[in-house]
Amino acid sequence: MRVPKISQRRGFTLVELLVVIAIIGTLVGLLLPAIQAARESARRMQCANNLKQLALGTLNYESARGKLPPSGLVKLRQDVAHDIVVYNPYGSPQLSWAVLLLPYVEQTALYNRFEMQGPKNATNQPSEATEASVETYLCPSGEAQNRYYELSGFLVGAPAKRFAKGNYAAYVSPFHVDLQLLYPGALVAGGQKMGSVEDGASNTLVFSEVKTLDHESDERGAWILPWTGASLLAFDMHPLNLEVDPDGTGEGDKFHVERRADYEASPESLGETQRPNHQGPNADTLKQCLETQQHLATEANMPCIRQPTVPDLANHMSAAPRSFHSSGVNAAFLDGHVTFLVNNIDEFVMAYMVSINDGQN
Repeated sequence: MRVPKISQRRGFTLVELLVVIAIIGTLVGLLLPAIQAARESARRMQCANNLKQLALGTLNYESARGKLPPSGLVKLRQDVAHDIVVYNPYGSPQLSWAVLLLPYVEQTALYNRFEMQGPKNATNQPSEATEASVETYLCPSGEAQNRYYELSGFLVGAPAKRFAKGNYAAYVSPFHVDLQLLYPGALVAGGQKMGSVEDGASNTLVFSEVKTLDHESDERGAWILPWTGASLLAFDMHPLNLEVDPDGTGEGDKFHVERRADYEASPESLGETQRPNHQGPNADTLKQCLETQQHLATEANMPCIRQPTVPDLANHMSAAPRSFHSSGVNAAFLDGHVTFLVNNIDEFVMAYMVSINDGQN
């Protein structure tokens, strides 16, 4: 009688187990970048969709009110020396286009928390309004959630006022924020009729992304405030009809403008404009750019300088669009379509996309 042979199963050897682990590790290493890229693609798509919603909300505002939203509710300043009206972002009531647009992006309840009548301004609005985050104003890649700008109390012992941050800002000028009424973009002080956009809605940039800095004294992204870098952008491409120091004295505050019907970009600004993710030589001009935040800002590739409290025409009141997306930023045109602006975009092209009356359409 033959005894059946019992087969013996041999387990994995240590070498085989290590080989399998190495293969799995290699596959995971190959898959992770693809997964991260897919996630970033989804975030970038959501970011672009938010911009589209802002542009469509702007069109709905225009349809209901008969004009585009104002860039901000501020007190304008007459510059007697140069015979021009200057946008002063620090003049009350200091509420931005983003506040006015709330009812048109399904945020009527939040809009109703703001006190729009009487002598109210941004600094004495209820905290539940100024500290509220709006999903439509946040890019999923932007890291602005739970970040705030803090403005010191005006009375001794008063607590600092906190303003929620977001990731979108409006273009107000191809030149400087303070001269938006002289060289207008899509949104300007007081608002303007759609017919004023001579280059056409499909050719005019209105919104783009901004990055925030994780520092309470850095206002970039503070969507409630109609300040440079907070909710407003300007490209800093000088007009051809601009003369600084026309009398040859070397005094930078001498400013002369020959008014022309159309904006024409000057080649002298090449290399110094606020292109996407711009790192210099011109930096974002902010109300506050303290020494404690300058190092962080430079490390984050978003340098800043401090802007005088009263706009001075010798300075450049401008800021660049920024994002965490690779090689550029999302941006929306006034007709609602969204595009991607690369970091090295042609400066003349971008200046004319921001301007509403350059005749380059």
